[in-house]
Amino acid sequence: MGKRRLIKLPFGLIGAGIISVFATTTLVWMLVVDDPLGGEPVAVVPLDAVVEGVTSRDIEVVEIRPGIGDDLGPNLRPETSKDLLGPRYDMVLRPDGLGPESPVERLSINPDTRVSERSDYGFLPKVSAAGVRPLDAYSRPVMREFSSIPRIAVVVSGLGLSETGTQNAIDRLPSEVTFALAPYGESLDLWMQQARMRGHELLLQLPLEPFDFPDNDPGPHTLLVSLRPAEMLDRMAYLLTRVTNYVGTINEMGARFTSTKPSMEFLLEKLKGRGLMFVDNGTSSRSIAGDLATEMRVPFSGVDVVLDEVPREDDIDAKLLQLEGIARARGYAVAAGSALPVTVRQLEKWVRDLEDRGLQLVPISATVDK
Repeated sequence: MGKRRLIKLPFGLIGAGIISVFATTTLVWMLVVDDPLGGEPVAVVPLDAVVEGVTSRDIEVVEIRPGIGDDLGPNLRPETSKDLLGPRYDMVLRPDGLGPESPVERLSINPDTRVSERSDYGFLPKVSAAGVRPLDAYSRPVMREFSSIPRIAVVVSGLGLSETGTQNAIDRLPSEVTFALAPYGESLDLWMQQARMRGHELLLQLPLEPFDFPDNDPGPHTLLVSLRPAEMLDRMAYLLTRVTNYVGTINEMGARFTSTKPSMEFLLEKLKGRGLMFVDNGTSSRSIAGDLATEMRVPFSGVDVVLDEVPREDDIDAKLLQLEGIARARGYAVAAGSALPVTVRQLEKWVRDLEDRGLQLVPISATVDK
């Protein structure tokens, strides 16, 4: 029997081939599969958020003030404690159309328990034990102070009565415009949140008795000169709890009420006790609100020009020119208008180059000596 011949296998070539196959397979896998590490345990941490069309020039860090006091009380809800303990305004991105010198602030949207108390109707404004007022806690800061530039405050009222009109005003008007919420409006809390998230300071409209009441009736819970003190307080409590986070009130109608000294003294005393300002809407020449507020040291501002008594473009533009003249002569001026589309449209146009004309738009609280 002959010897069996042993076949010598090329182990080197076989090994090289296996390595080549593995390398080729790995390369193809990485090219074809989006996640070559699929199935492996990983942790993804978002390190940054990218916003299309926004650059570093569109972002500005605005002033953050420390909280005032810490007497938060028992009404603090855990789900809202972050907003109540944090700053009352934050940095946000500027919307299109606002220049680099026009920062926008997001104001607090939760009732601050330092300046709120529970009642049968809801949260009532109050002055805190440390002396903090709603006027202090909810006011919008003026970020750029120009002592030599005349100031103009504009109040747009009737928010909450029309969903379309309210949304239009919030979307189109700059954050320096003050909004007045109607106590009979729908979804007032939601409108309050939207407006303050856009940086708007808020007032609450108070229905006061006109001379031709009840033929001309501002609505339920109108404050009447014939009411007894207990009735007046109850109606005030109802009205003041319709919404929160406002700096003061402005009258709706009220020619008779604002010209009646005992009634106005009672109202101003109670508003001062709750840390609120009062704005006279400028519709009655008989009003004594300004004189009484000065005597009683109540934070007060009076409307100089009602913009849309005649709601036409030319008439509103003429009123805005009159407003500018008052501001240049006196150093400040206050206007009021409604949330009509024509009023909002003319205000939006007027404010675009206001500072180029040497005037500054400010919230209503900036017109009073706090």
